[in-house]
Amino acid sequence: MEKVMNILKPKPNPQQLLRDWQRRLRQECRNIERQIRDIQREEKSVQKAIREAAKRNDMGSAKALAREVVRSRRTVNRLYENKAQLNSISMHLGESVAIARTVGHLSKSAEVMKIVNNLMKAPEMAVTMQEFNKEMTKAGVIEEIVNDAVDSALDSDDIEDEIDEEVDKVLTAIAGETAAQLPEAVRKERLKQPAQATQDEEDEGVDDEEELEEIRARLAKVRS
Repeated sequence: MEKVMNILKPKPNPQQLLRDWQRRLRQECRNIERQIRDIQREEKSVQKAIREAAKRNDMGSAKALAREVVRSRRTVNRLYENKAQLNSISMHLGESVAIARTVGHLSKSAEVMKIVNNLMKAPEMAVTMQEFNKEMTKAGVIEEIVNDAVDSALDSDDIEDEIDEEVDKVLTAIAGETAAQLPEAVRKERLKQPAQATQDEEDEGVDDEEELEEIRARLAKVRS
C-alpha cells in the first residue's frame, strides 16, 4: 500500500524542493549560531577558572584549561566554516532552480556535491548531510556520495602539536599578568599559614581536579 501511495503522490516540483531545502539549511545555520554562542559563553567561565588557577600557582590546571579553550576556539572556527558552506549550498540550489525553469527539471551540480561531500566529513554535520545526500541524489541534483569517513584531524599528532603551541599564547593572554606576579605572592601566602600549607594544598588539589573535570564535561557538551 505504501508503494502505491508513493506512486500516486505527486512529486514536488523544483521550487518546492528548493524552498524546503533552504528552510532546513537556514535552521541548521541557526543551530550553528546557537552552538557558537553556547561555546563562547562557556569559554568565559573557563577563562575565569584559568585566572583563579594561576593565582593559586596551579599552572597544571591552568594549562589544561587553556588547552580546552584552544579546542573550543577551533570548534567555533570550524562551525563558522560549516555555516558558510551551508549558505553556499543554498545559493547554488537557487541557481539550479533558475536553470530548472528552462529545462523542466533539476540538473546535477558539481559544486553542491563537493560541498555536501566536505560537510559529510565534519563531525557536527555528518548526520544532517547524509540526509541531504539521499534527498538530493533522489532529486538528481548530485550523484550518490558514499563517505563514512568523519574528519578526525583534530586528534592527529600534528594538530596536537599545533594546540600545544597555542596553549602558551592563551595562557599569556588570559593569565600572563597574574602569572608574572605569582612567585612573591605565593611565598607570602605560605609564610602566613605554614602549618596548614601541605594539607590545604592536598585538599585544594582534589577540589581543583573535580572542578577541572566538570569544566571539561561542560565544554565537551557544548562542542558536541
